Amino acid sequence: MSLRKILIQGDPALTKTCRPVEKFDQKLHWLLDDLKETLENAGGVGLAAPQIGILRRVVVVEDENEQMIELVNPVIVDQSGEQEGWEGCLSVPNQYGWVNRPNFVTVRAQDREGKFFEVSGEELVARCFCHELEHLDGHLFVEHTGELYTPDEIDAMEAEEEKGK
Repeated sequence: MSLRKILIQGDPALTKTCRPVEKFDQKLHWLLDDLKETLENAGGVGLAAPQIGILRRVVVVEDENEQMIELVNPVIVDQSGEQEGWEGCLSVPNQYGWVNRPNFVTVRAQDREGKFFEVSGEELVARCFCHELEHLDGHLFVEHTGELYTPDEIDAMEAEEEKGK
């Protein structure tokens, strides 16, 4: 396993559509392991292969129990409800936007051996599924928000809101 450099908005790899994984071999296992290690080191909750410059349909997402879910060739097969909240991205550092997402999402994917499975998540996990799968088609969360804010700006807005209560 090794840490990989996370690409930043503006890198052309982040705008490309990724190719499906066809070989479930040691190279894929290394990629999944590197994604997990890089994500843990960065302190995020999800990471997609194009964020480290690999144009393959591979994602890792941390679930509500802090367990890593490996998703190869993932597709959203069901979604329902609605949630709004702050969203950020390791490829758009220190910038957050208010984004509307489904509250419940089910994903069909393959594991590192190629076996198909489905996994569901709600709230933050559902948000992560949507966010990370969009990376596989060359999209960033900033396309869903009108304005970006720094953590200090968000803290100031939330403090102002508390004063008004």
